[in-house]
Amino acid sequence: MRFAVDYRVVLLIATSVVAVFPADAGAQEGDATAGATVFKKCATCHVVESDTNKVGPSLKGLFGRKAGTHPGFAYSSGMKAAGEGGLVWDEATLRDYLHNPKAKVKGTKMAFAGVKDDQEITNLVAYLKQYPK
Repeated sequence: MRFAVDYRVVLLIATSVVAVFPADAGAQEGDATAGATVFKKCATCHVVESDTNKVGPSLKGLFGRKAGTHPGFAYSSGMKAAGEGGLVWDEATLRDYLHNPKAKVKGTKMAFAGVKDDQEITNLVAYLKQYPK
């Protein structure tokens, strides 16, 4: 038995599937405004608007930076070793770090317990991306 294929119908179905399940469906877009609120948890120790270090290093231009390398900040040996070992800050490494800083970088001086909510981290990433180098 042979079936006639109407390619217009196949194209319509394929287009509908792509519309419902886009290729980047797993990617999350953050809300930078909500991320500014999340950053308040970080602002005691970090700034993002300038290259000024506080108790922690400036987070301005964080993405693409090798860990433990912001000028003028006295990093822990653990953070320096992480950078020397190839840790470069991107969305994935920051997400892992923020979930559990002491597990991601052994010996970090950062006393912060971490951010457990994935959406908060996604929003924080969107906020930090507004401050490139």
